[in-house]
Amino acid sequence: MTVTSIEPASKTRYKVYVDGQFAFTLYKSELSHYHIAVDAILEEETYGVLRKESVKRAKLKAMHLLTDMGRTEVQLRTKLSQNGYPEDIVDEAMEYVKSFGYINDREYARNFVEYRKDKKSRKEIYALLCGKGLDAELIEEALDECYHKEDSRCAIETLLRKKGYDPKTAGREKRQKMMAYLVRKGFSYEEVHNIV
Repeated sequence: MTVTSIEPASKTRYKVYVDGQFAFTLYKSELSHYHIAVDAILEEETYGVLRKESVKRAKLKAMHLLTDMGRTEVQLRTKLSQNGYPEDIVDEAMEYVKSFGYINDREYARNFVEYRKDKKSRKEIYALLCGKGLDAELIEEALDECYHKEDSRCAIETLLRKKGYDPKTAGREKRQKMMAYLVRKGFSYEEVHNIV
């Protein structure tokens, strides 16, 4: 195996390409310790040690990212890739966190809906979850399970309170503005009309 390229990933880390493929990210001290330079021959044993270390770092990074906040599989994959881990190492880190149940898109979707159903419309929650890389079928399942008609009413009433809207004192123009705002938030015209 031959080191074909070394690119800076940050001030202290470098992306190392072996035989034209991105292999791993190493610190400057590791480059000198293992005598890694462009066109250098990389022994199989050294490659194995460096790859094992990179997998270990990716797993720790994944765990750290999940303690920070809950994430979908797509979000975690993206973050690990942005942190300079090649796809095969990201795959191993993902399998590791999945094996402990630390990442579960179905549970993430349910929790997301439960936490936001009294403040957002079904359509808005759907759009937000799509933006997090979740499968449409999985999102629909979570919404069907957790979001009910009364939640929509509760969310509209919450938004009205937040906006300081009082139906008894609101004029026609204010009522129309509020209805337009709520429809843009994803509530049906019928629901909004009945409450406002």
